[in-house]
Amino acid sequence: MTDIIFAAGARDEATGREGVSSAKEPPAGRPKFGDDSAFQVEVRRRVAEELRATGRKALDCPQMYLKTAIILTWLAASYALLVFAAAAWWQALPLALLMGLAMALVGFNVQHDGSHNAYSGRNWVNRLMALTAEPLGISSYFWHWKHVIFHHTYVNIHEQDTDIDLGALARLLPQQKRRAVHRWQHLYMWPLYGLMSIRWQLYGDFHDLVLGRVGPHKVPRPNGWELVLFFAGKAAFFTLAFVVPLLWHPWWVVLLYYAVASLVVGVVLSVVFQLAHCVEEADFPRPRPDTGRIEKPWAVHQVETTVDYARRSRVLAWFLGGLNFQIEHHLFPRVCHVNYPAISPVVEQTCREYGVRYAAHETFGSGLRSHVRWLRHMGAPEHP
Repeated sequence: MTDIIFAAGARDEATGREGVSSAKEPPAGRPKFGDDSAFQVEVRRRVAEELRATGRKALDCPQMYLKTAIILTWLAASYALLVFAAAAWWQALPLALLMGLAMALVGFNVQHDGSHNAYSGRNWVNRLMALTAEPLGISSYFWHWKHVIFHHTYVNIHEQDTDIDLGALARLLPQQKRRAVHRWQHLYMWPLYGLMSIRWQLYGDFHDLVLGRVGPHKVPRPNGWELVLFFAGKAAFFTLAFVVPLLWHPWWVVLLYYAVASLVVGVVLSVVFQLAHCVEEADFPRPRPDTGRIEKPWAVHQVETTVDYARRSRVLAWFLGGLNFQIEHHLFPRVCHVNYPAISPVVEQTCREYGVRYAAHETFGSGLRSHVRWLRHMGAPEHP
């Protein structure tokens, strides 16, 4: 089991499955990485040894099961109170905010670990946890391609990493075209971040299904049971978000509090991601035009395109599913996130010894300020 977990660096692009490194070359047009794997082998060895020495379980962690129960109970309770009990705006508004936060926590903690096979050693458990995205209005099938495959393999690479492509709305990396409106993106992007979940729920997944594409990448459309799950998930979401509440409340009330909860989800999800990759300290490497190769090895690329933040905050790590330890997550996506605080010093020390730049912000606020400065820098007029 440990060998499989710590062999999870590369992805098999042919199947779209995260798992054991494949000897296959990346598909045509996809970047290749440097061949030196010394750092990757050593950091995996040290982290595996740390887990063994401390008696930590890489998967099936009891605290993760308890955490899941707490978060799902929080979500169910806030939904039930909002729909069936709230009788005034001063009751409904905080419940909508709490429900939006609970939805984000399901994404950060339960769905995210399940989709990376980091929840359990049993595939059906991972699949079940990944499917918690469906009632939230997000297709676990297309999220797998967008995040697990394209983002985790090609972090911060232009036209490869779909998580940093916001189209004409924003310029997040130097290789993207600058438009005049981007000069103000450090101001206008915050409300737009809030619309991200609404776009996913009502438009994005259907768009990807019809076109068979995620961003610039062609992907296989779901078929068979995957297609059934896609539509069943959407049906569950629309029933919970609109049909059931409309039996109890006027349509404008339902739309209002759906918007409130969804804006919370969008802002929280976006900010947590952006602080890890779209900040001043992160690299945005370009493949060589003649070879299409990224000069640095895959594991080094993962570290230097990613930034940790607020590593000392146990509260934030609990709420964010360890995603403030993004470097550790990108190196060990199939290790349960409850282990990230423990393995972080091991990863940082190994990086120092191998000359790999390890960047971390001391607090959430310092990471947020770095993201604002990066947005302003990317939106400023071009400099030589």
